[in-house]
Amino acid sequence: MGIGVVPAVGTEGCYSCAGNAAPAGLPPRERVLVGTGWRAAHAIRTALPGWLVLVSRRHLTSPAELTEAEAAELGVLTWRLSRALVKVTGCAKTYVAAFSEAAGFEHLHVHIVPRAKDLPVTAQGPDVFTFLRRPEVEWVLPAVMDDLAVRLAAVLDTER
Repeated sequence: MGIGVVPAVGTEGCYSCAGNAAPAGLPPRERVLVGTGWRAAHAIRTALPGWLVLVSRRHLTSPAELTEAEAAELGVLTWRLSRALVKVTGCAKTYVAAFSEAAGFEHLHVHIVPRAKDLPVTAQGPDVFTFLRRPEVEWVLPAVMDDLAVRLAAVLDTER
């Protein structure tokens, strides 16, 4: 599959639900971590290596729809993934955001974005989202995403 090609969506027309249907068969970049209520994946169509998304395993569109257990797991996984990103990428900190507004991506997903120590001021804070608007030639390659995913998963496994 080409870098710019998004896999076919599931029967409900939801990209995230299609990935959640059989997470064990996904490449490492799509299953950095698979929890009870959440699946962590490397974001697609980004020019920033290590940009992760936590995808709800149920089809939801808002955090208000979460169960208490899903909300608690979201907090713990956000913390664990942020710590793993610091160890693997050397980032200064992580940003966390959820919008779920893009066509085909309305399914609740939470962005966990590594903020590099040397990230230009013009790309800090909400401006980090410019990395999702870069041309395809700048997107992180699948092999790089897979390598990061494997290294992140190894850190997560050692910190249980």
